[in-house]
Amino acid sequence: MMVEARTLRRWLLAACLTAVATPAAAQVVVGQDGKDVVYLPTPPELVNKMLDMAAVTPQDSVVDLGSGDGRIVIAAAKRGARALGVEYDGPLVELSRQTAIREGVSDKATFVQADLFTVDFSRATVLTMFLLSDMMVKLQPQIFNMTPGTRVVSNTFVMDDWPPDSTVKLDPCNTWCTAHLWVVPAKVEGVWRLPQGELTLKQAFQDLTGTFMTGGEMVPIRSGRLHGDEITFAAGEVEYTGIITGTTMEGSATRNGAALRWNAIRISR
Repeated sequence: MMVEARTLRRWLLAACLTAVATPAAAQVVVGQDGKDVVYLPTPPELVNKMLDMAAVTPQDSVVDLGSGDGRIVIAAAKRGARALGVEYDGPLVELSRQTAIREGVSDKATFVQADLFTVDFSRATVLTMFLLSDMMVKLQPQIFNMTPGTRVVSNTFVMDDWPPDSTVKLDPCNTWCTAHLWVVPAKVEGVWRLPQGELTLKQAFQDLTGTFMTGGEMVPIRSGRLHGDEITFAAGEVEYTGIITGTTMEGSATRNGAALRWNAIRISR
């Protein structure tokens, strides 16, 4: 993890700086300065919780931004995933590579020395971070453009106006106890045509509002929600669930206990 130095300096004053020996490089020190940031590792218990929340499997491609000593990447690789750590500090990259070799996962855990704001992480299925909120907000447009269903997990910090889908706090825990999960939603804002009428949606990340014009009556939608490419909403007495595929949606609906199928085509954004 790499976070802004001036913000976290006060949290480090009461802590002992811990040196981590590296065989082929200078010592790496918890709290050391980096590129406008300091190095603080995520506690092992929270590493596991973050990966649990993201439901990491061998089918996943994990990217950790500001990977520090590589512990999240290595833990993901031990679960069978292919994992990439992006870290600006050279000695930390070298330490991570040596640790991956020692832990027997160097075939799945790789590390690059780079500025995280210049890296293309769009193909990741899981993105992990321990970054301050202002850094996350800067990355937010890239994250929102990732494939719907991508899981994003953060240690402690959030993305301001994009609320997490779920939050877990470890107990007992002393420091860095909270993990947040986002599931990248599909983009559905616009007008959709159904056989029964016209659906107009407005989107704020995973939350939906809008109206359904049917039978000459405009009905506000309620409980509109996205989870990746899954959509749920209600209009009048009908509750809808469905899957979004590009410019189409289809699924099932219930009205007074009766089930029916529905589909929609986007006609404008």
